[in-house]
Amino acid sequence: MTQTRYPTLIEDGNAVLVLDQTRLPHSAELIRLATLEDAAHAIRVMQVRGAPLIGATAAYGVALGLAEDAGDARLAYVIETLAATRPTAVNLHWALARMRRVLQELALATRREAAWNEARAIATEDKAANAAIGQNGLPLIAAKRQGDRPINIMTHCNAGRLATVEHGTALAPVYAAHSAGIPLHVWVSETRPRNQGLLTAWELAEAGVPHTLIADNAAGLLLMQGRVDLVIVGADRIAANGDTANKIGTYLKALAARAHGVPFYVAAPLSTIDFACASGAQIPIEERAAGELGAGEVPVANPAFDVTPAALIGGIISERGIAAADALAQWRP
Repeated sequence: MTQTRYPTLIEDGNAVLVLDQTRLPHSAELIRLATLEDAAHAIRVMQVRGAPLIGATAAYGVALGLAEDAGDARLAYVIETLAATRPTAVNLHWALARMRRVLQELALATRREAAWNEARAIATEDKAANAAIGQNGLPLIAAKRQGDRPINIMTHCNAGRLATVEHGTALAPVYAAHSAGIPLHVWVSETRPRNQGLLTAWELAEAGVPHTLIADNAAGLLLMQGRVDLVIVGADRIAANGDTANKIGTYLKALAARAHGVPFYVAAPLSTIDFACASGAQIPIEERAAGELGAGEVPVANPAFDVTPAALIGGIISERGIAAADALAQWRP
């Protein structure tokens, strides 16, 4: 059943509206971010999540933070505040560095308007990049077509439109294939403790794409049984050598996919590639609060991400095309 379509981020006068993802899938509510503190809180507590959307929200957070004071000290404080919200998603730091680079050279009187214009440009570019990812990944899905049998695609966590300004990353090729009339079915792998597979299931239902929600640890069995044709996941940071950080549990899927001969791809915009980070060993892994596991006084480790080595990745799908994970230098700015 097709649901009402809600935007992930839109402007609202001198503020922005974002879809509160902590309330999904039980209710869909837009919340208003009017201050730096609102934007930082939304990112920190995962009201917005997904590397590209975090980056765009942070860019607007800079614009919001300069509303009353656009001086150098305030600009530095705003960027420092937003940078401290989430450590792993490189798009956050990429967007903030871009905002700093553009704004610090401008006269104070022009900074506020320029901040809004640059945040708007980042959001617009995200839409275009993700649409291109969809078209570039579409042939991977089409190549698996055998008559009218649905192509079974597995994804993990949520790297759909809810993780971006529009279209999604890992799900962009899925939406492109669905629009092209290619029969498909998505295995939606859940993620404990945040249960973000529910977000993927919610938006696939919204788009009318056939799907089935599974516990994350069921993925290996489905891969072993030959019930998966292709795995496509997103990324929060890709190192220069192709090692990729994504939601915890991604590495295990990559291992199982390799063991059973199932192609495994990562989809992400170029802004997710951190060419200053040589390998996955240098990617900071966010440790979330123990309380998320609801374990009381039991000792808890709650890493939010893991790193999949480039050797397990069949290719990186970006707006530029598809490259081998160890050949990303061709995309270096």
